[in-house]
Amino acid sequence: MAPPNGVPNGVPGGLALAQGGWEAVLLPGHGAAFARLACDGIEVLTPLPLGADPNASFAGAFFMAPWTNRLDGGRLPVGGTVYRLPINRPIDDTAIHGLVRDAAWEVQEAAPARVVLTQAGDAAAVGVPWRWQARLEVGLDAAGLAIALTLTNRSDMPFPFGCGWHPFFLRPAGTRLRFAATTRFARDARTLPIAAQPCGGLDGDESAYEGLDTHFAGWDGIAEILRPDLALRLVARGAWAGNLQVFAPAGSSILCVEPVSHVPDAPNRPDFARFGPLALLAPGESLDAALRIARNG
Repeated sequence: MAPPNGVPNGVPGGLALAQGGWEAVLLPGHGAAFARLACDGIEVLTPLPLGADPNASFAGAFFMAPWTNRLDGGRLPVGGTVYRLPINRPIDDTAIHGLVRDAAWEVQEAAPARVVLTQAGDAAAVGVPWRWQARLEVGLDAAGLAIALTLTNRSDMPFPFGCGWHPFFLRPAGTRLRFAATTRFARDARTLPIAAQPCGGLDGDESAYEGLDTHFAGWDGIAEILRPDLALRLVARGAWAGNLQVFAPAGSSILCVEPVSHVPDAPNRPDFARFGPLALLAPGESLDAALRIARNG
């Protein structure tokens, strides 16, 4: 199916959606990344520069699967076998953010305010018997943005799966972040979790979150980003309603509030798996996740 709106963002095959004051641009050929999301003309995400790589820019948003965040040494233990995934972040010897963002998605349905994309993934080329069918639905309406992601195990054996969404929200000065959680993870120099600490979540301005690259568990699935020019409410369901990664580089204008399905490096840290493991799916079984972003008030 041909994209309805030419070449948004200067990338062939870009899809532009609009409804109820909301606008989005998706890049199916680049991992289904968001190049833009705006509400009433106000940028929600940091816009991806024209022609930029969404996987190498602190802008837009990308999807993460069949795992999220980092796997130490690229190790993935499954049923007594340790598989090795390619190290794509050599500085800390980790495999980061999954594989779906590196491959194109097929456009199955496209309308002015809704798109359905699919991806048939296979990690056999890197020596891992990981096969999946992914389905992504993105829609806009007067209430905001709705995302629904389904991952189905197409391997002939049980295999672990995880997923997440990595948005680079625009962060003007004075932006507050508020959410409830029960656990915050201390991290080492490579941003891998080393200790689970009780917490109540986070509620504050830059002084509360700037410099974080931190995982929270026991999240209730609701987060508020309160900017001087725009207030947003995020509501996650399914696999995304429980774990949250917050990334806010010091001195930057971005705030990443990432709904994810599991703790970073959970397969290699069994003591932390109870806070959010990868989901072991039987052949044909699926993992479902959804997110709603709406104007708050």
